[in-house]
Amino acid sequence: MVPMGRSNRAGRARTEAEPATTSAPAGSPGGRTHAQGPLARPVASGLAELIPDRDRPCAWTLLLDGAPQSLVDLDDPSHLGFEYQRRLGHLIDLAAPPGKPITVLHLGGGALTLARYTAATRPRSRQQVAEIDPELTELVRAELPLERSWQIKVRGADARAVLERTPEASVDLVIADIFSGARTPAHCATVEFAALAARALAPGGRYAANIADGGALSFARSQAATLLAVFPEVCLTADPAVLRGKRFGNVILTAAHQPLPLDELGRRVASDSYLGRIEHGRPLTDFTAGAAPATDATAAPSPAPPPGVFH
Repeated sequence: MVPMGRSNRAGRARTEAEPATTSAPAGSPGGRTHAQGPLARPVASGLAELIPDRDRPCAWTLLLDGAPQSLVDLDDPSHLGFEYQRRLGHLIDLAAPPGKPITVLHLGGGALTLARYTAATRPRSRQQVAEIDPELTELVRAELPLERSWQIKVRGADARAVLERTPEASVDLVIADIFSGARTPAHCATVEFAALAARALAPGGRYAANIADGGALSFARSQAATLLAVFPEVCLTADPAVLRGKRFGNVILTAAHQPLPLDELGRRVASDSYLGRIEHGRPLTDFTAGAAPATDATAAPSPAPPPGVFH
């Protein structure tokens, strides 16, 4: 989810029967034009809307029940307009040498912004997306189609269910962007869930999670402790105002079994147009403030955003 009126929807908490795997449409993308105007359509998880972007002639914002979810530019899939997406984009950029194909598991789909970015910047990458709302996926694929050459497969299933079935050591990057409404569901924020992600990673692979918190940051502290219970290397990236509890916003957690590219990640975060701070090592341990790792027996969903955060 994105603060300040922007959020990314991912898989919801419930588990559904998984339909047949879908991939990119056979035709070349055309997609909805601004001349056609906004679109609103009910989907399984609420009212989905596509709103033209005022600054980019082929870009659209996906809203779900009035909350912004994803920004897609059909002319430039390498454009990441949301703060949290840009930070996850840095991790995609640093997953391998520039342009080298990678294997990615996206837990949470929305408008498939990060899958599009990976396909555009790393041709021939193999990607699987877990999106629990097949009606939303159908809408996105019809109005914001994918390039036919992109190797993106979308599965209509709960994120954890897909992760449980992912073969061991099979992916270079797992990206968890999982929200039920505006909250991360409890069953996708536990030590057991993180252990499944660790199992899916190939040697040298990394896990990244987008969460949202504010105030005392109890959820973010617990999530940092949760990943530290599974991975030897963990870092956190967020706006300093969020880390000071001054506003509700996104926190990106990154974990691996090998050292993280902290220097290069720090340079990229520093070059962004929005403020960001990275915590790692002792400062991150101090940040957890003794919070206990979340388990399947103790976990709770992330907190609800305060009123007005999307306006």
